[in-house]
Amino acid sequence: MIGFLEGTIFDVSVDHFILNVNGVGYDVLASAQTLADVHVMIGQNLKVWIHSHVREDAFQLFGFLTKPEKEFFLQLLKVNGVGPKMALSIMSGARVSQIQDWIENSDAKALSSLPKVGKKTAEQIILSLQGKLVRVESKSKGPKLTETHRQISSALVNLGFKNQNVDQYILSLDSAITLEDGVRQGLQKLTGQKL
Repeated sequence: MIGFLEGTIFDVSVDHFILNVNGVGYDVLASAQTLADVHVMIGQNLKVWIHSHVREDAFQLFGFLTKPEKEFFLQLLKVNGVGPKMALSIMSGARVSQIQDWIENSDAKALSSLPKVGKKTAEQIILSLQGKLVRVESKSKGPKLTETHRQISSALVNLGFKNQNVDQYILSLDSAITLEDGVRQGLQKLTGQKL
């Protein structure tokens, strides 16, 4: 099995990117978060953690920028009813650290807002993974997220706003903002971007 690949980003598509390793182009499936990071790196060298998924009719490579992200993906595969494509879809719906917070906090409602995750699957994920996660730290883009930021994010997602819109809004907040102000300003800013 392939553990990692190192090469040049050749092309990025909707659900995968091509990594040129010594003249061979590997098709690597990845989450929307990873693809967004990789998109700006076309032509640059990159080392990618790989999970090889072999089926009778397919040989697929799933790529991750960090080892903890790969480990989280593997943990999701242990959940009854979650296959590799669904695990990738789940990881595309929000930052991995945010998804892990929801699992640890038993927030089935927030989890069920992720792509392809219904209430039953959300509860199954919590039951299977709570307390067993290898934590992925938030990338330090912008200010350090506080507990208040996490509460504001959770509140806005529970109100039906898209995860990526909420994430962008949260990164723009002052670190000293209160929960009430954060939610109120979020409602004003995000209205019109609702699901």
